[in-house]
Amino acid sequence: MKTRFGPAGNSESFQAMGYRKTIQVPEYLVRMGLDAYEYQCGRGVRISTEAAQELGKKAQEHQIALSLHSPYYISLSSLEEEKRTASIGYILQSAQAASAMGAQRVVVHSGSCAKISRQQALELAKDTLSRAYAALDEQGLGHIHLCPETMGKINQLGTLEEVLELCRVDDRLIPCIDFGHLNARTFGALNHPQGVRHVFDTMESCLGIDRMRAFHAHFSKIEYTLKGGEKCHLTFADTVFGPQFEPVAEMIVRKGCTPTIICESAGTQAEDAATMKQMLAAANSQDE
Repeated sequence: MKTRFGPAGNSESFQAMGYRKTIQVPEYLVRMGLDAYEYQCGRGVRISTEAAQELGKKAQEHQIALSLHSPYYISLSSLEEEKRTASIGYILQSAQAASAMGAQRVVVHSGSCAKISRQQALELAKDTLSRAYAALDEQGLGHIHLCPETMGKINQLGTLEEVLELCRVDDRLIPCIDFGHLNARTFGALNHPQGVRHVFDTMESCLGIDRMRAFHAHFSKIEYTLKGGEKCHLTFADTVFGPQFEPVAEMIVRKGCTPTIICESAGTQAEDAATMKQMLAAANSQDE
């Protein structure tokens, strides 16, 4: 196992370099020095099984690890039973597409807790995830790792502690630690090394060292407000909001982690992923 880096979807440079089709992504990523890619299904799972298989074959040829982001409208914590049942269906669709392309990880948003207490929302989400895995097992998709994501807006379910509690529902669940989201909803707490260390220590305490070491990650700098948290994704050119990747790299080395790190910068996600890869290499060199 090794730490992998890649973009969420395609950077602006993808087309600027002459690429047009998704099947060309693995070749582009190799040119960028990257080895991971998160296929985006935020607005729905629209890729055909045949296209997913073709992408998976190309990714394997170029040694690119694929993951998939499920639809944004999934709500594990909805008060409406119909919406939670529908969300299980969307998770199944996502897992089918992921399996077809050889991806093992599917990132999932937890939902809102605006109309109920956070604890009520958490219990509903835990029940939905449990039912989702029962459905995945029934469909022969139990090998897929669902990755509940930490969220950036205050009224969303998805604090660090909530996501780790969700991951205790089933050992196959892997936390998706979005460092930019956590920084946004804590108003800059991850701009301090102790804030980053707290994330890793809490993961290890809640899930054990082996599951902690294999976590999934999103990283980008994110503008936030003191009223609602996350506002918008930025690029690594930002010097105001953060967070910085260097403290994360240091903790990855210190804890012996091998995460997949997906960059969600606004338009420069491949370039910023390559920058993070260099930062981790520097942290490894300092540790030797």
